[in-house]
Amino acid sequence: MKTRIFLTLLLCCLFGWTAAAQQFEHDTIDTSAGPVEITFIGHATLMLTFADQTIHIDPWTYLADYSHLPKADLILITHEHRDHLDTKAVDALRTPDTEVVLTEVCAEQVSGGMVMHNGDVKQAKGLKIEAVPAYNNVHMRSPGVPYHPKGRGNGYVLTFGDKKIYIGGDTENIAEMKDLKEIAVAFLPMNLPYTMTPAMVADAARMFKPEILYPYHYGQTDTSELVELLKEDQEIEVRIRKMNL
Repeated sequence: MKTRIFLTLLLCCLFGWTAAAQQFEHDTIDTSAGPVEITFIGHATLMLTFADQTIHIDPWTYLADYSHLPKADLILITHEHRDHLDTKAVDALRTPDTEVVLTEVCAEQVSGGMVMHNGDVKQAKGLKIEAVPAYNNVHMRSPGVPYHPKGRGNGYVLTFGDKKIYIGGDTENIAEMKDLKEIAVAFLPMNLPYTMTPAMVADAARMFKPEILYPYHYGQTDTSELVELLKEDQEIEVRIRKMNL
């Protein structure tokens, strides 16, 4: 009897894990150094798998049970807001060999990480990582106080072989995006009042023309509006995945 109960519980656990795994969408990006698999966990939370390494970006326990996901070789944290910096998720994913890349403010909550400031270029786990600006200049928490002040948060550009993947973080269509070059894949946030409208995302994409654009962190925003805005921009492929809550 006890054996039967144990087997039933085991099957339930396995079935539950399978169901959980299936709820996340996946895409694969081919590069000269091998494929990058993107797992779309939701909101601003991503998981990338490349060359037997797992990279977690802004992991958030609200969206996933990290006890059922691979441990992190690398964790990237864009800024300190609770839907991007979740210390519980970081602790669940971290091993003695995990490298954490984060901002100076985030380092006040997560020890032992590698701090990057806007403009820094460093190596982690054999990958080139560029920290780029991510901030508001239109949407304000109160007069003169942006939701994301300049210089406080990071976007990241990761290089995988011949392909660059840009993680925007919480940002608007800022002038510095014109400096982004040869971006294969871009993730741009699209929700008000914190980041961008679809028109702002379209404007941002036209600044640096990524081959593939994923809107993310988009909440209840109508993604079809972005698709419509960029339908004439044939060099930019807009892909919609489940990146709301």
